[in-house]
Amino acid sequence: MAQIVPIVSDALQATIRRLLPSQNGFGEDLQASNVIVPVVNVTPSAEGSILSTDLQTAIAFGSQTSFNIRNETVTIANSPGFYRIFGTMSGEASTTLTSTGTFELSDGLSTKNIYGPRFTNGTTGGVFAISYDFVVFLASGESITGTSNQNIVHIKGSSRQIATVSGTVVNPSGFTGE
Repeated sequence: MAQIVPIVSDALQATIRRLLPSQNGFGEDLQASNVIVPVVNVTPSAEGSILSTDLQTAIAFGSQTSFNIRNETVTIANSPGFYRIFGTMSGEASTTLTSTGTFELSDGLSTKNIYGPRFTNGTTGGVFAISYDFVVFLASGESITGTSNQNIVHIKGSSRQIATVSGTVVNPSGFTGE
């Protein structure tokens, strides 16, 4: 049988009035019940993270992988999950060469160009410098690569896994939450 018992504590009453101003002025005492009431906590702390989203994606020495791409294709990440890719891309125009720097997603069968500038040949004296910062999701068997087609195109940056394939947050290396 359910029982409701009043809790008489001036300290608890003052805390409730301070934390819940809308309850101020009600004359009822705090009460406790012997009935079990399930409570579902949907706060970030309950998910296992006490960091806001921008802090969860922070650069940390132990959890970032840097890359430096010049006249080659480099695999940046190929494990399932969510990745933050950030850095700069720079290059210059040539009178005889088309200059491109690109990021591509691949499933092993086909490739999709997702980002990158292109200077066509015949242009002289032009340079480009672009900052990039984006998040990609890789399913099993997928990868993201960066490609520079000339020595005059330079892609420099870092990648960091920010969540697993199931969405579990990967906090920055060294973060203890204490």
